[in-house]
Amino acid sequence: MFSNKEAFKQAFREQLVGRLGKPMQEAQAEDVYKVLGGMIREQVGKNWAETNQAYKEGQEKQVYYFSLEFLIGRLLGSNLLNLGVLDMVRQALGELGWDLEEIEEQETDAGLGNGGLGRLAACFMDSLASLGYAGHGCGIRYKYGLFEQRIVDGNQVELPDYWLQKGNVWEERRPDKKVEVQFWGHVETREEDGRLVFETQDAETVWAVPYDIPLVGYGHAQVNTLRIWSAESALDPVRGPIRGEGGYYRFLDYNRSVESISAFLYPDDSNYEGKLLRLKQQYFLCSAGLQSILRTFEKLRLPYSQLPDKIALHINDTHPTLVIPELMRILMDVKGLGWDEAWDITTRTVSYTNHTILSEALEQWPVNMVRELLPRVSLIIEEINKRYCAMLLERYPGQDIKIGEMAIIHGEQIRMAHLAIVGSYSVNGVAALHTQILKEREMKPFHELYPGRFNNKTNGIAHRRWLMHANPELASLYDETIGTRWRTRPRELIDLLRYSGDESFKERLQAIKRSNKVRLAEQVFAKQSVRLDTSSIFDVQVKRLHGYKRQLLNILHVMHVYNQLKHNPSLDVVPRTFIFGAKAAPGYYLAKQTIKLINNVADTINRDVDVRDKLKVVFLENYSVSLAELIIPAADVSEQISTAGKEASGTGNMKFMMNGALTLGTLDGANVEMHEMVGDDNMFIFGMKVDQIEAYYRDGQYSARKTANSDERLREVLDQLVNDAPFTRHEREFEAIYQSLIDHNDEYFVLKDFAAYVDTQVHIEQVYRNPSEWTRRAIVNMAHAGKFSSDCTIQQYAADIWNIVPLQNDVNKRILS
Repeated sequence: MFSNKEAFKQAFREQLVGRLGKPMQEAQAEDVYKVLGGMIREQVGKNWAETNQAYKEGQEKQVYYFSLEFLIGRLLGSNLLNLGVLDMVRQALGELGWDLEEIEEQETDAGLGNGGLGRLAACFMDSLASLGYAGHGCGIRYKYGLFEQRIVDGNQVELPDYWLQKGNVWEERRPDKKVEVQFWGHVETREEDGRLVFETQDAETVWAVPYDIPLVGYGHAQVNTLRIWSAESALDPVRGPIRGEGGYYRFLDYNRSVESISAFLYPDDSNYEGKLLRLKQQYFLCSAGLQSILRTFEKLRLPYSQLPDKIALHINDTHPTLVIPELMRILMDVKGLGWDEAWDITTRTVSYTNHTILSEALEQWPVNMVRELLPRVSLIIEEINKRYCAMLLERYPGQDIKIGEMAIIHGEQIRMAHLAIVGSYSVNGVAALHTQILKEREMKPFHELYPGRFNNKTNGIAHRRWLMHANPELASLYDETIGTRWRTRPRELIDLLRYSGDESFKERLQAIKRSNKVRLAEQVFAKQSVRLDTSSIFDVQVKRLHGYKRQLLNILHVMHVYNQLKHNPSLDVVPRTFIFGAKAAPGYYLAKQTIKLINNVADTINRDVDVRDKLKVVFLENYSVSLAELIIPAADVSEQISTAGKEASGTGNMKFMMNGALTLGTLDGANVEMHEMVGDDNMFIFGMKVDQIEAYYRDGQYSARKTANSDERLREVLDQLVNDAPFTRHEREFEAIYQSLIDHNDEYFVLKDFAAYVDTQVHIEQVYRNPSEWTRRAIVNMAHAGKFSSDCTIQQYAADIWNIVPLQNDVNKRILS
C-alpha cells in the first residue's frame, strides 16, 4: 500500500490538506477517517480493476452469493489488517497525534444486515477474497438498517438507523451498470417462428443502480466485489407517462414507492403492504443481480449451455429463491431458449443454503400476490410446480397427501424452500445436527427424492476480524508462541495444545483477558455509570432476541441467584457479571417483554447494596458488529443455550470459543461439533437432547405447570414475574411471559431445562475458582477453534459445491505488477 511509514505520513498530510482545504491542526477525527478511507480506496482501486480484467481474460468461474443481508460491520480496521499495514498506520497516525481506535469509531456500522445470516455472508466474503477465489456478494443497499435500538425506562425503542447519513467512503456508485426491474402488468402471448413468446405489458419499471464495495482479502492481490442495489425512479417527471391533472403528485407517489424498495432492511410484514414490499425487495435483488451477472457472462462470448461452467449462483436462505424462476424467465423470454434447456442450465447453476428448521422462517408467499406483482414469474413457478408434481405422481402413484406435502404450491401458497430445493443442484445445512434434522425430519421426503443433493457445510467465522482485529494482544501472543502460519492456516491453532500446561503462557492469557475485561468495563461505565468487577465471571449472551434462543432461561436464573443472595447474604459465591445484548423484532411482543424484564432485573440488582459486590447485570443497547468486537474478547462464559434442535448452527459460539470463553450450552447446532472436539471437560453442556424434545412434542406429555410446581426455585421466580416486587414496577407486569411459560406450556422448554441449567452454573463457579484449570480449558477451546474459521468452510463450498479454484499465483503477481 505504502512503501514505508514516512511515505504514508507524507501522503496523508497532503491528502488531508488537499481534500479538506484546511490545515492539519484543524482536522477532526471524522476528517481523518474520511481521508484515510479515501486513501485506502485509491490504493486498492488498481488491484480491483486488474482483478476484474484477470477474471475476464482467464474466464475464471465466479461465485455470486445472493443474500438479503451482509452484516459487514466497520471496514477501516479490517481493510488495513488485510492490506498488511494496520500496525504501520497505527504508528504513523500516533506520531501525527491521532489514535487509530478513535478514528475507527467514526465509522458507522453498515446497516446491511441484522443477525447471524448477514454476519455469515460477510465472513464468507472475507474468506473468498483472502483465499484467492473469484467470489462476489449480491445484496440491497438499504438506506436504513433494521433500526437503532435505544433502551428507555427498560423498554426497547426503535429509531431509524440512517447509517448513510455521513456517506459511505467504501462504495462506488455505478450508474452506467444500472438495469431495469419490472413489476405488475399483464402477460400477453403470441406465436413467433413456431414458439410461444411471452411479453409483459403495462409493467411498472424501476431502475436498479449498483453500488460496489471492494472486498479486500488478506494476503492476496485480487479484490472481489460486494454489489448492493439501490432502487431509483425510471420515470422522467417532465417527459414521462404520468401527465395530466394530478400527474406531478402521482409521480411523487410512484417515486416514494420505488425508493421504499431499498429503504428498509426487513419491512414489517405483519400486514399485506409490508408483505408486498418484502416480496418486491426479494425480486428486485434477484432480477437486478442476475441481469448484471449475465451481462458479465456474455462478455465471454460463450453459449449459455456453458453458464454452469463459468457461473455459480448461491442463494443464502430462502429470501433470494426467486433467482430460480427469474433465471428461467431471462433464459427463455430474453435469450430464446426452450424450457428443457433453460431448466437444465438453471438446476446446474443454482445452489441453496438452508438456515432454519423453524416453520415461521420457511417463507411462503400467497399465489395471488405473486401473480399480481410478478405475472410472468408466477406463470413460470406454476409451470415448475406442474411438471414437478407430474413427476411426483409417477413416482408416488395414489399418494396424494405425500404429493401435496412436497408440492411447491399448496393451499394457495408458494413454498419457497421447496422451490429452492427443486430448482438447485445442491442443498446444504449449516451444522452436522442441522443437516441431519433436515434429512431425517424436516426435508426427509426431498432427501429421499434427491439423496445426492443434500450435504452439510458447518458455518464458520472470519478469524481475521474476530481474533486478529478484535483481539490483537491475543493474536500477538499466538505469533510469539506458535508462529504466524495460523493467520493463513487457522487449523494450525491446534499447536496451542502444547501449551495447555504451561503456567507462564496461562498467566499471559489471563492478563490479556483482564485487559479486555477492563476495556469493556470502561465502556459500560461510560454508557451506563455501572461499575463492573473485572475479577468477576463475565457471563455473556449476545444475539438476536428470540424465544428459542432462551434469553428468558438466562434471566430467570439471574433472578434465582439474586433470591439466593437475599435469603443468605453471607453466601460464598464467586462474583458474577451477566451481560446481555440483543435486538427484538419490533412486532415481537414477548421478545420485547424479555428485554424489559432483563432491564428491570438489572436495575433492581445494580441498585441493591446487599449484592453489589457479588452480582451485576447489564444490557448493552444497540448490539452490533463493532460492539461484539468489544464484548467477545472480554467474555469468560459464552451462553449458547438454545432449545436443542432449534438453532441451525450459530456462529457466536465460534467467536467466543476462538477468544477463550468457555461455552455453556445445549447440544444444539454447532455446539455438537464443538463438544465432539473438546469433550465434556472443556464445555459446560446441559439440558435435554433433540430426541427427548422431539418425544415431548410428539407425545404431548410435557406439563410446564407440573414442572414449575415441583421446583421451589421456579415457583419463586415465576411469582416474581407477576407480583409487585422486586423486579416488577406494577402488578402483573410480565403476565405475558408468565402465560407463555405456564398457560401456553413453555414452547421452548425453559422450565424443563431450568434445574439442569442452575446445576451447570454452579459447576462453572467451582471450576472458575481454579484459574489455572479454567485457563487450561480455555486453551483447549482456542486450539480447536481453527476448524471453525470460515476459510475452512469456504474451501469446502469451493470444492464440493461451486467447483472453483483459487486464482493462480502468476495472476496475482500480474495484478501486483
